[in-house]
Amino acid sequence: MTWSTRFRLRQRLKSSLWAWPLVAGILGALLGDLGRQLDQVFDLPAYWTYSPETAISVLSAIVGSMIALTGFALTVSVLGVQMATGTFSARYMRILYRDPSQKWLLTVLVGTTTFAFALLRRIETQDVPNVGITVAGALVLVSLISFLIFLDRFLHRLRPVAVAAHVARAGRRAFERGLAAVPAEERPDILPPGYDPGEKPARLVRSTRAGAIQAIDGPGLVRFAKAHRCRLMLRHSIGDFVPEAAVLVEVYGEDPGETCERSVGGMIALGVERTIDQDPAFAIRIMVDVAIRALSPAVNDPTTAVQVLNHLGETLRFVGSTPAPVAPREPATAGVLVPIQRWEQFLSLSVTEIRQFGGSSVQVARRLRSVLEELRESVVPERRGAVDAELARLDATVAAHFGGAIDLDLASATDRQGIGGPVS
Repeated sequence: MTWSTRFRLRQRLKSSLWAWPLVAGILGALLGDLGRQLDQVFDLPAYWTYSPETAISVLSAIVGSMIALTGFALTVSVLGVQMATGTFSARYMRILYRDPSQKWLLTVLVGTTTFAFALLRRIETQDVPNVGITVAGALVLVSLISFLIFLDRFLHRLRPVAVAAHVARAGRRAFERGLAAVPAEERPDILPPGYDPGEKPARLVRSTRAGAIQAIDGPGLVRFAKAHRCRLMLRHSIGDFVPEAAVLVEVYGEDPGETCERSVGGMIALGVERTIDQDPAFAIRIMVDVAIRALSPAVNDPTTAVQVLNHLGETLRFVGSTPAPVAPREPATAGVLVPIQRWEQFLSLSVTEIRQFGGSSVQVARRLRSVLEELRESVVPERRGAVDAELARLDATVAAHFGGAIDLDLASATDRQGIGGPVS
């Protein structure tokens, strides 16, 4: 099994709602069949025993209530999907599916159902699994508490600001992992802009399917290149969509042989959509989608865009104040070169569309100016030029929308709250 196959399997398990409930259902049925043996280990007092009729009634009620609660939980989840897709961004759904509280709730509900049903099958006139029934009752309590936690978390996650904060944290974790995930000697080098290898590639590795590049096995590629004394140059960055048969990797130096395509191709995971795991720019994409949807004429909610800008600004501050790895002047004869998103691309992705669609909003223009001015003070010096360029674009946008208008002075001010905060 290749690295890319294992990566896709992990992604499916993280996004699936059935894997852990299936395991819990099987485990609950097995433990329920062993429930009678618990009475031989634990000696319950007389007041904690059940008659066969009472046991049947209790377990039947548990099975029915757990099935009903499972259906209600799934209904709430479906409503959440509809609201998140229509209000925020369809890209956010990949994160919503991974909510641990939802998976835990379904796991407990299904496990309790099969456990109680297995106990129900074992009840006889003179043989009642008293300990098992007590455990089933405790599981009902756990299920109810889990449902309340899930419902509370679900309701709070429906707020756009909570979505922006959650996505921003995911993007920051991805950025941090990219910096410290592997030792320096196993880390690919950055492909310099306009780099010309000065020779023809010894071999081309092409994609066997169409899809977005979700992740790469950087250490594996480096080890392969060093073992075969060759240079691997990736033609696309993580997040790019590549068609079938497109060139993924150019191999320079010694030809590794026919197995190169399967080995190298198996270290590049392709999928139907991007993921945040190694792609922090995708987190920014989701936040921008939420903001520009709020700025659409159908919604007209600039305050939501300002709330998203708060978390976008913090994400950009973290990225912009972190020194970027330096591209080698002369790439090693055996190594890996990968293209990455640069500061200018992160910044443009974060502000261009919000400026374009929110340029006519005084609130958005003021908050966007505040974000950019704060970035100019916090990013490393060599990145301030890109921030100044975006401020110039903002000035031009404000002038185009408010030139000659009475609100030009308001739209040109800096306000951390958009409207209502101290103006500087």
